[in-house]
Amino acid sequence: MAEPLDSALGWVAAHTRRYVETDGAEGHIWPAPEGVDVGVESAPCAVLTTTGRRSGQARRNALIYGQDGGNYVLVASYGGAPQHPLWYENLLADPKVGLQVGAQKLTGVARTANAEERARLWPLMTGLWPDYDKYQAKTDREIPVVIVEPAG
Repeated sequence: MAEPLDSALGWVAAHTRRYVETDGAEGHIWPAPEGVDVGVESAPCAVLTTTGRRSGQARRNALIYGQDGGNYVLVASYGGAPQHPLWYENLLADPKVGLQVGAQKLTGVARTANAEERARLWPLMTGLWPDYDKYQAKTDREIPVVIVEPAG
């Protein structure tokens, strides 16, 4: 099986590679960018692996995550861009995903939170990364909240 492709964004790809190479010792807790006030000093990150909807190639991205019971929560913000991030488009096409949290590696099924779940989970995620509110304010799309339910 081919090595997963990392994000096309250079800094995300570098973060993802460091995370994977160190089993999360570097990158699980991601410091906020220096000189940028995002309302927190750091946030927990996981590495999400999706299957490319066109290529069929595994693709991975380091993303901020939260936890809701035994599930993991992600935000498809793309910094408030008008379109969804590609990783989100990929999981819509194939919801089977891989997730690495620190050294733990698991598989799961990802789905978009329904309206009730989103209303409950959005404050959890903005507590971890307050800029999500700024991202939502600058786009017309409703930023999806994604729930990853571990398999088995």
